[in-house]
Parts: sequence; C-alpha cells; structure tokens
Amino acid sequence: MSNIIVQKFGGTSLGTEERIASVAKIVKEASQSANVIVVVSAMSGETNRLIKLAKSFGDDPSKREFDALISTGEKVSAALLAMALHQIDVKAKSYTASQISMKTTNSYSKARILEVDGKKIQDALDEGIVPIITGFQGITESGDVTTLGRGGSDTTAVAIAAQMKAERCDIYTDVDGIYTTDPRVVPEAKKLDTITMEEMLEMAGQGAKVIQIRAVEFANKYKVPVRVLSSFEPGDGTLISLEEKDMENGLVSGIAFQKDQMKYTLHGVSDTPGIAYAILGPLSDANIEVDVIVQNVSVNGKTDFTFTVSKEDEISTTTVIKKLKDSLNFDDLLIDSNIAKVSLVGVGMRSHAGIASKAFKALSENEVNILMISTSEIKITIVIEDSSVETAVKALHNSFELDK
Repeated sequence: MSNIIVQKFGGTSLGTEERIASVAKIVKEASQSANVIVVVSAMSGETNRLIKLAKSFGDDPSKREFDALISTGEKVSAALLAMALHQIDVKAKSYTASQISMKTTNSYSKARILEVDGKKIQDALDEGIVPIITGFQGITESGDVTTLGRGGSDTTAVAIAAQMKAERCDIYTDVDGIYTTDPRVVPEAKKLDTITMEEMLEMAGQGAKVIQIRAVEFANKYKVPVRVLSSFEPGDGTLISLEEKDMENGLVSGIAFQKDQMKYTLHGVSDTPGIAYAILGPLSDANIEVDVIVQNVSVNGKTDFTFTVSKEDEISTTTVIKKLKDSLNFDDLLIDSNIAKVSLVGVGMRSHAGIASKAFKALSENEVNILMISTSEIKITIVIEDSSVETAVKALHNSFELDK
C-alpha cells in the first residue's frame, strides 16, 4: 500500500475511554486499505483544565511555560489511542511533535509551522506501524515547545499530509460535515457535500469553527484534499475540494459569524500619507490580526480610522494604541465590545450582481443595523451589534434559500 491517508481526531472524538476505543476501530478499518497516519487533539476539556491550572499562578503566566504545560494533553491522547490499537491487534506508536521535528516559529501560543521531517513517519509506515502524532504543537530551533493556537491540531494534520504527499486528510469531529451555517442558530441549515477551498478559507476566516483557517491555508497551498466528517456516525461528510465548482449552482454557499469581536475607532486622527501604516504596523508587530478596516472621509484634515480585532487581543490592542497616542495625536479612542461579524460566502458572487442589495434588504426588513461593511470577490462581511447576530443569520439564510 503506497497510498497515505491522514486522520485527525478532535477532543470530543477522544473524550472518554469508550470514544478512544471507537476511534481505534475507525483507524483499524482505514488501515486495511491505506497507510494511515493519525493526528490527535487533547481529550475534551483537558486543554481548558490545563489553562485554568496555569492561571492559578497569575493571569499572565510565562508564555514558554504556558505552552509547555498545555501541550501535555495531546501526549495523553496519543499514548491512549496507541494502547487501544494494540488491544485490537494494530501496530501503533505515539510520537510527539518534537520527535518528528515539527519546527515552528517562536511565537508562543500562536506559532507557525516552518517544516516537518517526514523520515520518522515514513520509517513507521514502512514497518507497518500506525504513527499517532500529537497535534497542536511543535518545537523551536532551540528546542522549546510551542503551540499553534486553538484548532491547531487541524493545521498539524494538513501539514503532515502535505509533507507525506497524502491522498487526503480526514478531519473527524462531532459534526457530520460543514453546514450552510451553524445548525444551532438555524436548525434548517443544510449539510454541504462539497465546498471549494476558496470558500472554506473565507468561512473559516470569518468564524466557522469546524476547521482552523491555517489548516485550510496549508491545504490550499499544498493541494491537499480535506474531508470533514463525524467520528460518531457513519457518513461521507463534506469534501473541501481543490476543484472550482460550477458557479451557476448557487450565489451563496454559507454564512459564517463571529461574536468575540472588538471595534476600535481612532477619532480625529490626521489624514496624512502613511497614517494607516502608523496604526496597523505596530499592531502587526505585536502579532495582532486586524480584520475589517474603514477610514472615513477627511474633514478639515482629520478622519476616523476604525478596525476590528478578536476579543482575545483586546488587552494587547489597547496597550499598543494607547502607546501611539502621542505620536498619532488622535482626539479620542472609542472601543466597542458589543459587536459581531456576519459574512456571506460564495464563489457564485463573482458572476452575479445584486447580492449585496438583497442581503441589505433582508437585514433592513428585520431591523438589523449595519455598523461596517467589507467586501471581497466572494465574501460580504457586515459588522453589527452582537445582540442581532441570530436575527441577521436567520434572515440571510432564509433570503438566499440556503435550506433548499
């Protein structure tokens, strides 16, 4: 068997001893027709428990030690799954990210993968062994443990699939695929059989939590087909396809949303060349990701500059902007934590007019006020009050008949 499949199992799939035994059966079945590489997350709830432990000694623990601690959960999952596979006569070995030399940047808790040494993985496959690799983590050049951020095991799995030239990467979760929107908000949401890589990049970037955006970026860059499916029930899941589907099939493929957002407005900043870089440059240097950006029309040489960031970056963002107060000489800093983003995504937007007006009409009819708007070729993002998210998502889902 020369074909390779990477299987990644999330925390809910590995939440109990019984779940681990069920996962072992899925791995065994796949190993009968392919060379299987497994990537695991920590057992459900374990990472949160470790984070809580870390904060027993202050709200801002050492970043190095924090990553060293919260990376231990995946080691438990990997070893237990190997034991479960041994019990059903499947040869398996657990490996930490350091053992396969998964090198990363030294940005603790937000590290990015630089390279993966596939030799040890290939050696295991050649011996008929299923390698079980800890997700979510890597090591720096100096040997320190790093973590990749929430959902980082997805990125680990796709990076390994790319390195090993795998036929496919299967992401097993507690849902049976990717839906037109979150079924908890819209029960009529429809499971998609396929979605393009481009659409999934936008959906993941705008809040769809089924798969980490950096995993999709890796898959897109290295042309790795990815399938999202459930470890709890049989099914084909959703294929994130490398091929562009017929754009005539639908205007909008899905609706994503994020509630954990902050809006910053620098009121009365000088409207001069370079002002955007003077604001965004220091934020980038602090490893803060900025999303929606709006600069208003200048009045008397002054303007308002507004942007959104994730709520987890609130303290860092506020610190950076306040340090810029003297150099930028803005009149006031306005911070709004009661906002959310809702995004319509679909490759069909490229070839159809009127999608924005249809969306805005639906929101207007449901009395949803729009605070900011951002568009791209296949995405329309609106910033609204967080209390209006469910109303907005339901209205848009209904307007574009995504349940059909």
